Amino acid sequence: MEVRKLADMTRGWFVGNFSPTAFSTENAEVAVKSYKAGDREAAHYHKIATEITVITSGRVRMNKQEFEVGDIVVVHPEEVVEFEALEDSSNVVVKVPAVLQDKYVI
Repeated sequence: MEVRKLADMTRGWFVGNFSPTAFSTENAEVAVKSYKAGDREAAHYHKIATEITVITSGRVRMNKQEFEVGDIVVVHPEEVVEFEALEDSSNVVVKVPAVLQDKYVI
C-alpha cells in the first residue's frame, strides 16, 4: 500500500501521466479541485480528451449554466468550456485519455 497527500499534488491532479502523481497512467487523469466563491478557470477546450466533472459541494457555473451537488457534466473534445465557482465548491474531474499538453486556453 502506498499513501500520498493531495496537498503534495499539483492543483488537485493525482492520477495521470505527470509528476507528482499518486498513480501514473496514460489512460486517464483524475483531480479533486477546490474553489472559493468567485474563482474561475479560463475558457478552454481539449482536442483529444473528454473531461467529466462531478460537483461534490457548492454551486458552479459552466458555460452560463448552473450546476450543483450531484450534477455530472461531460465536455467532449473540441467543446469550449468556462468555469466559475458561485459558492465555495469542490469537484472531481476525470479526463480520458490522459494527454499531456491537450488544454487549449481561449
